[in-house]
Amino acid sequence: MLILVCAVGCVAPMVSRISAATSLSGAQGEDIGGSAPGIPDRMLAAYKNAVVGVKEVVPECRGMRWQILAGIARIESNHAIGHSVSAAGNISPHILGPALNGSGAGGNTTVFPDTDGGEWDGDPVYERAVGPFQFLPQTFRAYGQDANGDGVTDPHNADDAALGAAAYLCREGRNLKDEGQLKRAIFVYNHSDAYVADVLSWIHRYDEASAGAGELGQATGDVRTVLSAALAQKGVPYSWGGGNAKGRSRGVCCSPGGQDGRTVNGFDCSGLTVYAFAQAGVQLPRLAAHQAGVGTRIPASAGVGALKPGDLVFYGYIPTRDSTIHHVGIYLGNGQMINAPRPGTNVRVDSVSSMTDYAGGARIL
Repeated sequence: MLILVCAVGCVAPMVSRISAATSLSGAQGEDIGGSAPGIPDRMLAAYKNAVVGVKEVVPECRGMRWQILAGIARIESNHAIGHSVSAAGNISPHILGPALNGSGAGGNTTVFPDTDGGEWDGDPVYERAVGPFQFLPQTFRAYGQDANGDGVTDPHNADDAALGAAAYLCREGRNLKDEGQLKRAIFVYNHSDAYVADVLSWIHRYDEASAGAGELGQATGDVRTVLSAALAQKGVPYSWGGGNAKGRSRGVCCSPGGQDGRTVNGFDCSGLTVYAFAQAGVQLPRLAAHQAGVGTRIPASAGVGALKPGDLVFYGYIPTRDSTIHHVGIYLGNGQMINAPRPGTNVRVDSVSSMTDYAGGARIL
C-alpha cells in the first residue's frame, strides 16, 4: 500500500499514451516491449503507456520500465485480476483496502482520518487505499494523472493509476536504472524491507519473462516446443535429482550443499532438459555429461556465438573433456539460457556467462 511517507542429474563427479496492442519503445531508448504471463493485456498496456507518459510528467526521470510498475501492481492488487477492466481502463468493482482505523487490519496500526469525503474510497470516516496501485486518496490527489485524456483523474482507472505510480516512483528525478535508487523508490512506496524484496523479485521475473517471450517469438517447430516447455517451468524450485520426461518430481539425497531433493518437487539442470526435449519427442540421457554425446557437439572454442536457440549449453571442470561436464542449460538466444542453477534457486533465465567453466553446446534439433 502506498502511503505518504546441479544435482545427481547435473554433476558428473570429478575423480574423487499509446496503442495497447503495440510493442513500444519509449523516449531515450526506454524498452517497453515484451509481454508477461499472468498480466491481463489491458493492465499491461496501462503499464507500458505510463512508461511513455511519465517522460512528460517527470521529464528528468530515467529508467522507468513497465516491469517496475508490474512488480508494484502484482503485490498491491495482483493486476486487478478478478475485476473487470474496460477498454477505457476503468476497473469494476473498485479495488479497496481495509479501513485505516488503527485496528491492525492489513498490517495498519495508524489511524488515517478520511480526506476525500469518501469520493474514491467510499468511506467518509477513514481512509482506504484505492485502485490497482493502492494509493491513499491524499497521495493520489498529489500524484495522480489523467493519463487517458477523459478529463477525469481517477485512481480506479488503470491508465491514471499507472501513470500516477510512475510519477510517484520517479519524483525527484530518480534514475531507476540504478538498483539503489530503485530500492529507495520502492521503500518510499511502502516502508518495508520485505515489501521491497517482494517487489524486486517480481520485477526480475517480469524482466526474465519479457526476454524469454521475445526469443520464443522467433523460434519455430520443435525448437519452439522445447523452449516453450522449459520457459513454462520458470519459478519451479531446483530439486537435486528432480525432474523427468513427464515433468517435475521429487529428487534424491543429497547435494554437495546438503539439499535433500526428496523434500523438493522440482527440477535439477538435466532433469529440466530431459523434460523439455521430451515434449518434442526427443529422449535425452539423464546426466548432463551423457547429454553432451547426443547430436552435434559445439566446442567451447567456437564461442557462445556458435549457439542457436534450442541448443544445449554445457559447463565442465575441463571444457574439452565431456566426462567432466557438471551442468547443462538450454540456449534461448542473445547470450541467455533457460537454467535450473543450483539448490535454493528456481528455474529462470540466466546469461550464459553467469556460470564459469563454459564447455560449449550440442545441437539436438
